[in-house]
Amino acid sequence: MLPPSRYPSSDTSHTEPDAAVRQTDTDAALARLSAVQKGYLSDPFIRHLVPRAHLQPARPPLINVGTYVRSEGIDALVGRFLALAEQERVPCQITSARMEWLKAYFELDFPEVTMKKAMAIRKSRELSVVLGKPEDLSLANGGAALHAPTYHLLPADIRRPPAEALAPLIPLLSPAHPTLLLFECVLVYMTPAASSALTQWFVDYFAAAHEGCGVLGGIVYEMFGLDDPFGKVMRANLQARNVSLPGVDPYPTQESLPERFLSHGFEFAKALTLRDIRRSYIDEAQQERISQLELLDEIEELELVLAHYAMTWGVKLPANAGALKVSWAQQWDISASQVFPQAF
Repeated sequence: MLPPSRYPSSDTSHTEPDAAVRQTDTDAALARLSAVQKGYLSDPFIRHLVPRAHLQPARPPLINVGTYVRSEGIDALVGRFLALAEQERVPCQITSARMEWLKAYFELDFPEVTMKKAMAIRKSRELSVVLGKPEDLSLANGGAALHAPTYHLLPADIRRPPAEALAPLIPLLSPAHPTLLLFECVLVYMTPAASSALTQWFVDYFAAAHEGCGVLGGIVYEMFGLDDPFGKVMRANLQARNVSLPGVDPYPTQESLPERFLSHGFEFAKALTLRDIRRSYIDEAQQERISQLELLDEIEELELVLAHYAMTWGVKLPANAGALKVSWAQQWDISASQVFPQAF
């Protein structure tokens, strides 16, 4: 969650373009850490993934609230996907850039990022014990990759041709299982051609495999609609940090976002802004709890920022899906009970 002004990156000294993009990953981790420390979220892992976590300063309330809405909305969508997949009684796979769902997923990121994360996992008993016994964990690729029985951390530059970039994933990914692609502020940093090729690769991979009978789902979280005055300020502030957004232009409106999936043959796709989620999917009890954590004076700015971030999700079903098409279209959604099930 990057507001348009006053809160720059913790490190703006990078001159190499990829370093600036990688810094946004660090910024997101620091924002999540802040939201956890302030009581917005519960996450037992994040402090092990941020160096000197106890010394990191808190983020402003605007960032904490945005991080909270982002996290809870994605958790709700992923949780609902897993629940629907469970109805098919087969394991589910997730390809992602997050750490919360460790039982069946593959995480891909820049080698510089995966190496740091692999080291953090190996050094933290709390993280490594979740993945299995010590003898079950192994490093590869010079320490940039980590493998466990049901978790694989893989270095990859997914801007490259998918057949090349995803080669380490192919032996591990089964098209027979429901699979969820989770892109959190990833595709917006890629050219439209590269992100389209990436999505189509997964569609083709599942369609071509003889055993391919699993549901293919996708979730994209990123900014959009940066052609209005507020959006132009957001874009300018990111450009000042050497962060370009080549993937933002094809999706200028909320209505255009589902095309990311529909153009690749997905049967169903939907998009909600973070403002939508905050306004319509947070129950009164949670609204009251959040309001008591910190004083938030920047309500108007918060609304503008949240209106320029969206979650888009869609599903591609196998040819023999039958009644599954109606089931997934009707049931894979966000509701207040899904977004905020836990008690604090």
